[in-house]
Amino acid sequence: MFKILHTNGRARRGEFSTVHGTIQTPVFMNVGTLAAIKGAVSTMDLKEIGCQVELSNTYHLHLRPGDAVIKELGGLRKFMNWDRPILTDSGGFQVFSLAGLRKIKEEGVSFQSHIDGHRIFMGPEESMRIQSNLASTIAMAFDECVENPAPYDYVKASCGRTYRWLERCKAEMARLNSLSDTINKNQLLFGINQGGTYDDLRIEHMKQIAKLDLPGYAIGGLAVGESHEEMYHILDMVVPHAPEDKPRYLMGVGTPANIIESVARGVDFFDCVMASRNARHGFIFTRHGTMNMMNEKYSKDTLPLDPDCQCPTCRNYTRAYIRHLFKAGEMLAMRLCVLHNLYFYNELMSRIRGAIEEDRFDKFREDNVEKLSKRL
Repeated sequence: MFKILHTNGRARRGEFSTVHGTIQTPVFMNVGTLAAIKGAVSTMDLKEIGCQVELSNTYHLHLRPGDAVIKELGGLRKFMNWDRPILTDSGGFQVFSLAGLRKIKEEGVSFQSHIDGHRIFMGPEESMRIQSNLASTIAMAFDECVENPAPYDYVKASCGRTYRWLERCKAEMARLNSLSDTINKNQLLFGINQGGTYDDLRIEHMKQIAKLDLPGYAIGGLAVGESHEEMYHILDMVVPHAPEDKPRYLMGVGTPANIIESVARGVDFFDCVMASRNARHGFIFTRHGTMNMMNEKYSKDTLPLDPDCQCPTCRNYTRAYIRHLFKAGEMLAMRLCVLHNLYFYNELMSRIRGAIEEDRFDKFREDNVEKLSKRL
């Protein structure tokens, strides 16, 4: 399923073939938690701005409209009119983000719904069944994401439980894929590496889960409290122990600089809400650095957000107009900026792929890491 086409140092240029299409890697997955990109961006828009993979969340879609409803309507891809791959997060991140509303046991996690307070139980089997109902292309294993830093003994015990949960996920997915009424009988399972900021736990856990021979492997539990330097160190430690012939997915990361640095360490898949969330608040990514559209200096600026960008927003609107929309409270401001930022991220990945193919990734990294982080 995964073919490495070219390498440049540790950076990899590959293709990941799925039942719903072939993914060119490295890739950034556009986050649509509730089967929609926040900011009034449609699936037709996603195609126009170069999105290869849409990402949705198991926990949130289980709450509304309900995974059984989505299955009845033909699965998530049909429900949201998207004919390309979808990855569904398992609900494991909510073990972290809803810390005050959950209780963890060996069987799974009891949640209190953030919507109406009713109790929900989710374990490996429940997560797999929900994701099977959603019929996503790639389903993520149910895991525990711990905050950084966390006590060593707790992280070690959590790694053991996450491994046992992964074994249960693999068995349940195999069962579900064999059922006659399963929509996507070719659903793929990615395992998740955990271990906090402890080198030995990270390495041992990756070695363990690699033995399960899954279609792909994610590195979770990063960008949840540690510094960028600590994150890069963990990648340096753990990526060499991930299977060479399987895609590697760094969950929830990150800034353009984070992505470039992680590609340099051998990572293939990325996702982050930052691109769309920041856009909805007027924070823009460009090839020359970042900009805040609320600044007064843009009130009469007739340039596009990024003169070097060919997104629908930059082809048609000025900085002055977009700033006016924000100040006037118009929804169009969010839509135009989300379109731009997602286009920027998807285009960034295309540029990264080209740099790897042409053996100039080191120069691309040198030219862009600092520049893309600069405030304009």
